[in-house]
Amino acid sequence: MGEGKMWSPETGWADASDVLESHGVKAIQIKPKEGISLMNGTQFITSLGAEALHRAALIAKQADVIAALSIEALQGTPRAFDIDIHRNRPHPGQQVVAARMRALLDSNIHPSEIRDGHKNCSRVQDAYSMRCVPQVHGVVNDTINFVRGILTTEMNSALDNPLVLADRNETISGGNFHGEYPAKALDYLAIGVHELGNISERRLERLVHPTYSSLPAFLVNEGGLNSGFMIPHCTSAALVSENKVLTHPSSVDSITTSAGQEDHVSMGGFAARKALRVVEHVEQVLAIELLAACQGIEFHRPKKTTAPLEEVYSLVRAYVKPLDKDRFMTPDMEAVTRLVQEGKVWEVVKSYIEKYETESAIVEPPLKRQKN
Repeated sequence: MGEGKMWSPETGWADASDVLESHGVKAIQIKPKEGISLMNGTQFITSLGAEALHRAALIAKQADVIAALSIEALQGTPRAFDIDIHRNRPHPGQQVVAARMRALLDSNIHPSEIRDGHKNCSRVQDAYSMRCVPQVHGVVNDTINFVRGILTTEMNSALDNPLVLADRNETISGGNFHGEYPAKALDYLAIGVHELGNISERRLERLVHPTYSSLPAFLVNEGGLNSGFMIPHCTSAALVSENKVLTHPSSVDSITTSAGQEDHVSMGGFAARKALRVVEHVEQVLAIELLAACQGIEFHRPKKTTAPLEEVYSLVRAYVKPLDKDRFMTPDMEAVTRLVQEGKVWEVVKSYIEKYETESAIVEPPLKRQKN
């Protein structure tokens, strides 16, 4: 449009008209009713919400993978993911997550040497943050699907006002511009996705706590000299705590403007910005758990986990070496956060999950036949 400020690699931030001119681009000439369509807040809400939704869907899949690796490092049991347990509470998201956990953890198709070492232990059941992954992660999947439906409808709707109904030769003022639908949906998305970080931090707590994990304190040898994963855990806890504030719904508020004409508004712009920020934080929280889970696996060597989880371990180790003594860990966390943001964790296990889904229906006995 040639208005305001604009950025390009050649010019940096400058007047939009100058940037366009320097690139030989002419400003768009706005036609009747196009200006208000571009400026409408509902488009802004939906566009930011679409990015938050896309990134949320990507991390939701990978949260299952990271949780599975943590469960292996914590010597948890796959029994809680038995297909018949989840058939008796058939929420769609719960079914999807439980199936992924069965595909990633010990099975006839993907055996785990780590699991073999503790199959007959005396532990009756794991903590909630481990055995309730399908129930907690599952509702996040269902939330994402709900929000996807709302935003897809928004993207394919006429949100202008008044609407010109050409087939009726009428122009009618209405309220399709109101942002309540995407605002409510994005508040819901933030609440849902936050729970991936909330439960992730709890698994991280178990990984660094020797009483819970039977691993060295803070996942490092010579604990008196090294703090290990103490500070990454503090980072995770801080991000989760901040998200608890950010998930307060903005769409419950409304302030009258425009001389009383706009007497109920959605506050959806804030809902969208908060949702995106929550997603960013959860990406980092999951990355920290992934780092810690890989570090936990180090203490089970030379035993190996399942083939798909070994692929995840190898992916991380291609960028971050094991922690043998304290070092500046920000580069490690940033590197693994990028892997999560780019969907690399999902990419390396996808074919293994597909293989399990194909072969398990033919050859694998139910998990309930296993001990523990």
